[in-house]
Amino acid sequence: MKLYILIFTAIFLTTTSFAQETVVEDISINGQFETILRISTNYKGYKVINKEKFLQLKQNVLDSIKTSQNLVNQKNRLLKADKQTIKRTQDLLNKTQLELSATVLKEDSISFLSMQLSKVSYNIILWTLILSLISALVYVILIFLKNNIHTKEAKNNLLIVEKELEQHIKNAIDREQKLRRKLQDEVNKQRNS
Repeated sequence: MKLYILIFTAIFLTTTSFAQETVVEDISINGQFETILRISTNYKGYKVINKEKFLQLKQNVLDSIKTSQNLVNQKNRLLKADKQTIKRTQDLLNKTQLELSATVLKEDSISFLSMQLSKVSYNIILWTLILSLISALVYVILIFLKNNIHTKEAKNNLLIVEKELEQHIKNAIDREQKLRRKLQDEVNKQRNS
């Protein structure tokens, strides 16, 4: 008997579970409007809607609108916070770029005679100064060599002139001695005569 009751219960439950259709209701606002439209009755070309169902739909719509507004407000707050974060980040980026520009300018410049000069200008001034000093040194060396040559020539000329002068003096002394001898000879001739 227990077996019959058990079989009967199993068959009954199986039949009822297959016989029932599970209706999945669409709980979205659109689905609720469709459900109310489907279950409402007609009266002279108008739809008659159950007041309780209408009030429930109204409450659901208002709740959905409130939820949507809360979501929009939350998104707006997040958007505002993101905009502020972006603005702070942009300000920080601008400040960092200014500091980088100042650092690069400072790195690319040299203080020379209490003036800030770019490295290129400093190099040009430095090499111009070095080349000018080298040119002046070469000029002074060339003038020294030229004057040294003139000095050597002058010394050589002086030696030649001194030798000529000595020769001239010797010749003059010899001539004078010859003239004195002649004079003495003449004086002696005159005395003896």
